Amino acid sequence: MTLTRGRRVRLAADLRVAGTVTLAGDPAEEPAAVAGALLLGEGTEGVVERVDAPEEAGPDPEAAEYERLVSLLESFGAQMPPASRERAEERVRALEPAWQAYRNRRPVGTARVRLDGGLVLERVREDVLTVL
Repeated sequence: MTLTRGRRVRLAADLRVAGTVTLAGDPAEEPAAVAGALLLGEGTEGVVERVDAPEEAGPDPEAAEYERLVSLLESFGAQMPPASRERAEERVRALEPAWQAYRNRRPVGTARVRLDGGLVLERVREDVLTVL
């Protein structure tokens, strides 16, 4: 999945925002009381305002071929001759371990997302977002 600015996204998991929510008061004093915690439910939607993608070297040739074939099948698989489509699907299955190894070692990008209710999530990991 590629996050881009302006794209609509949906939370793919429930999120509990870390830290404590306290009553406002004098910042020099200890908080008077804990007011609660912020939980955001799976399915909450919003818009990507900024993407903070980590720098990476890119996929190795086998992982790149996996990406290319999956894209090809998604875009044109229904129009491909059956024998060609089957060969491409077999090759995708054979390349799946290389793709999984690449995904496991690559750094995860983050984004700033403005949720429809007005809340803003800063540095939310791309793996908990689904592009709509």
